[in-house]
Amino acid sequence: MWEGLALSAQRDIAALAKAGLGVAELHAAAIELVDRVVPTDLTCWASMDPDTATISSMTSGAARIPQRYEPLLATYEYDGTEPHTFAELAQRPVPVARLSDLERRDIERSGRVNEVWRPLGLDFELRAVFRADGTCWGAAGMVRRGEFSDREVEFVTSVAPALATATRLASRSRSARPRGAPAIVVVTRSGQPRAATAAAEAWRTELDEVAPGRFGVMLRAVVVGARSSVSGTFRARVRDAYGGWILFQADRLIAGEDSDETVVTIERAAGVELLSLLFAAYSLTSREREVCHEVIAGRSTSDIAHRLAITAHTVQDHLKSVFGKVAVRSRGELVAKLCPEDYDARL
Repeated sequence: MWEGLALSAQRDIAALAKAGLGVAELHAAAIELVDRVVPTDLTCWASMDPDTATISSMTSGAARIPQRYEPLLATYEYDGTEPHTFAELAQRPVPVARLSDLERRDIERSGRVNEVWRPLGLDFELRAVFRADGTCWGAAGMVRRGEFSDREVEFVTSVAPALATATRLASRSRSARPRGAPAIVVVTRSGQPRAATAAAEAWRTELDEVAPGRFGVMLRAVVVGARSSVSGTFRARVRDAYGGWILFQADRLIAGEDSDETVVTIERAAGVELLSLLFAAYSLTSREREVCHEVIAGRSTSDIAHRLAITAHTVQDHLKSVFGKVAVRSRGELVAKLCPEDYDARL
């Protein structure tokens, strides 16, 4: 029976994917579909930055998690000690897991369980990552008072690839917003701001309107990323409330032998800052991406062929494939679609 329900849900999700919805609208509609088969007391879905697996947006079901818990939940995703984080599930062959699959000692040490779910009277959790072609595009956290059955886990596992494909398609959408003034925040090792430029408050207001505490959570997330990075730098893109993107870049400060502080720059993401995401969203191959970079740089077919050590005919073959995937008919349309701000600046 569940196989038929899964097939029906996959068809419905595919229809949603073709409707041209943004990520938040897509996830809101898909939550209703999944909840018919796997009912929950609370659910929250996320889209993910495909380069860093950082949460880019969050969409709740009909019942919202009380606001006071949202910053806490988001913080647990990045503290490095919590079981079943989305980043950890994304590395599994089957990226779906129940809380009850854990050893009891792991359940008892979970801050998500003890500080959020149990105070809300909820004891059971099911988490899933939406992965397509090895890339993580989204994830879902579902909690309720009763256990999730094996059949429900199988259903979610079955529809997760369709949800990944739909989320990837929705990630192509973008909204042009005024770039605004970039902000700089100096953050301590614990993720607390120590100093900031005046523009930081405007970014805090915008992000906290999307989800309470989102600004502080993202600061802690990118600081953790920078401190664990060999280069000392970490970048993450976050959806704004209008379907656009905000870029966080964290750079670890070096003073003497070490420093406990990190500089975080926040600005509207546009142009080349979104290229890797859009290349993944349109399923471009590595060679197609190289050709796109050359086209965006304004190089001719012969120049591209020389730089990439391929024939001019091969360049045209790659461009034909790219045009089909991105649904454009010319180089100008390709640049306008992938980098509209850069294209407008050339006119």
